Amino acid sequence: MTPDRLRAALEGAPDPDWLDTALRHVAAEPDTVARYFPAAARRCGRHELPGAPGWSADEAARALLLAALPADRAAGQVEQVYRYGDAAEKRAVLRALPLLPVGDAGVPLLHDAIRTNDTRLVAAALGPYARHLTADAWRQAVLKCVFIGVPLAVVADLDDRADGELATMLAALAAERHAAGRQLPADATALLDRLTIREA
Repeated sequence: MTPDRLRAALEGAPDPDWLDTALRHVAAEPDTVARYFPAAARRCGRHELPGAPGWSADEAARALLLAALPADRAAGQVEQVYRYGDAAEKRAVLRALPLLPVGDAGVPLLHDAIRTNDTRLVAAALGPYARHLTADAWRQAVLKCVFIGVPLAVVADLDDRADGELATMLAALAAERHAAGRQLPADATALLDRLTIREA
C-alpha cells in the first residue's frame, strides 16, 4: 500500500475538503496532527475502502496525515499520537509505519502492541513494518498470535522469516496443548508441518 493509493481510495469521502486542509496544516505545522488525528473517523467515516482492501476510511486518512509530516518530525509525532490514541488510532499508526520515514523508531510501538491482548493491535503490529523486529522478538510475536487467536495469515513475510527455532517453539507448544487435551490452531499446525519438512 502507498499513500497515493490510499488517497485515491478516499475519493468520495464525506468531507474531502477537511482532509485536504488537514494534510496541508500537518505538513506546515506538525504539532497540529494531534488535533486532526482523532477527528479522522468523524470527518472521513469508518467504512471499508473498496480501493484499499483491508483499510477503513479513518485508517487511511490517519495514515495520510502521518505521511504528510516532515521527515525530521515524523518519529516524534508518530510516537505521540500512538501513546495518546485509542485502540483504533493506535492500530492506524501501526498500519501506517511502513509508509513513514521513521527507520527503527517505531519498534517500541510494535513491542507495546504485542504486549496487549488486543487481537487487532497484535495483527497490525505483525504487518510489513515487523521486519524491523529482531528475530527473537518476531518469533515471540508469532507465538503470541497463536496464543490469542490471531490468524497467521496476517503475519508479513511469515514463510521467509520462520526458522528452525520457531519450529522448536511451536513443537513445544503443540506438546503442551496435546498434554492438556487441546490442539494448535490449524494454521499453526500447517506452519509447523512446513517447517518440519524444510528443516528435515
